[in-house]
Amino acid sequence: MLTSDSVIDPQRFRSVLGHFPSGVAAITSLDAQGRPVGMAVSSFTSVSLDPPLVAFLPGKTSSTFPVIATRGTFCVNVLAAGQEPVCRALAVPGGDKFADVGWQPGPHGDPVLDGVVAWIGCTIETVHDAGDHRIVVGRVDDLATGTAVKPLLFFRSRYSHFAAA
Repeated sequence: MLTSDSVIDPQRFRSVLGHFPSGVAAITSLDAQGRPVGMAVSSFTSVSLDPPLVAFLPGKTSSTFPVIATRGTFCVNVLAAGQEPVCRALAVPGGDKFADVGWQPGPHGDPVLDGVVAWIGCTIETVHDAGDHRIVVGRVDDLATGTAVKPLLFFRSRYSHFAAA
């Protein structure tokens, strides 16, 4: 049995929690010069229906989140099964992440990526400290479903696809 002073090995923690499948989303926004910025996350969730709230959890070392926080708005793009290259492009720091990524301005002008399963335009409501991450709660301002395709999933440290029953 664990006690309050027990230490959990970070690798074991990551491995065990990696057995929980999650969807993959791209959080997009614009920088102060109007250029698109984005990050890939698997930590996205709905929070509340009334008012409509969602959340994502960027790491504190993220160089993209401070840009999003400064703008105050973001768009959650639920990635489709064929968008693994988009996810990889947005997951690396620096460079022109949008060089090969098509998009259109969505709510607040934030990028809605081409071919996504759904998108959700938000305004940052609050940001909470959470260990080595932040919990960003966004108020949903607009949303829509995109293409009728299967979502991109992340399971056991690998990209995966939804299998029909």
